[in-house]
Amino acid sequence: MAFQLTRNIETLQSHARAIRIHAVKMLTAAGSGHPGGSLSAADLVAALLFGVMRHDPHNPQWPGRDRFIMSKGHCIPAWYAALALAGYFDESHLLTLRRLGSPLQGHPDRVRLPALEASTGSLGQGLSIALGMALAAKLDQAAWRVYCMIGDGESQEGQIWEAAMAAGKFGLDNLTVILDNNNGQIDGYVEDVMPISPIDAKWRAFNWNVVSIDGHDMEQILQALDEARAMKGRPTLIWAKTVKGKGVSFMENDVSWHGKAPTREQMDQAVRELAAV
Repeated sequence: MAFQLTRNIETLQSHARAIRIHAVKMLTAAGSGHPGGSLSAADLVAALLFGVMRHDPHNPQWPGRDRFIMSKGHCIPAWYAALALAGYFDESHLLTLRRLGSPLQGHPDRVRLPALEASTGSLGQGLSIALGMALAAKLDQAAWRVYCMIGDGESQEGQIWEAAMAAGKFGLDNLTVILDNNNGQIDGYVEDVMPISPIDAKWRAFNWNVVSIDGHDMEQILQALDEARAMKGRPTLIWAKTVKGKGVSFMENDVSWHGKAPTREQMDQAVRELAAV
């Protein structure tokens, strides 16, 4: 039986809050990882898995499922947390993140966790995988859709644009890309390292429908995903403007939190702040 989706905004916001809390706890237990982008992606992830995508936690390989690729693979803690909340595995497993032998590796490993659609982490490659899946669905005349989340630092990779060009050429209206535009990457702010603007003009030039939203506004997220589903003849980019480290005062917009884990004391503060929202 497919997962029971909801369009209740408060419920989806609650899921996003739980995802953030789990991510902070996971990364603290692991002693390493990427909190900034995991927290910025939480609202988008919650809307996808609990509000839009067709899937079945009891049958992860259900042929009719929608596919999701976390191309910015270092932010997989947000997706792990969402999968656990949806019932794919027990939430207690989340604290095994990055441990030797755990299915929850620091970057997605489909061999260890078959509920994932692809192993990613080499930036730029996930969109090409999603492109191939969307092409396969078209060839099979299948109804399932493909969703791919990319990062803004990742968008400096040439492979992103090769895949974008191909998707536009083939009119893959069953492909939706979500750009988590939190403005930070490991080396600093995106605009300082290598600007990717103008984002909307570039993607439209590749024959994409572009929807610009506040990536923390659940209503806007759902409306954008609905527009992507209704679009015919072109793939859709959802340009989600987000805050790195969203919800934790000392992490927000601080690029130093791209790739370091909180201490136990910092975790306690973060959980208190997230729980109070």
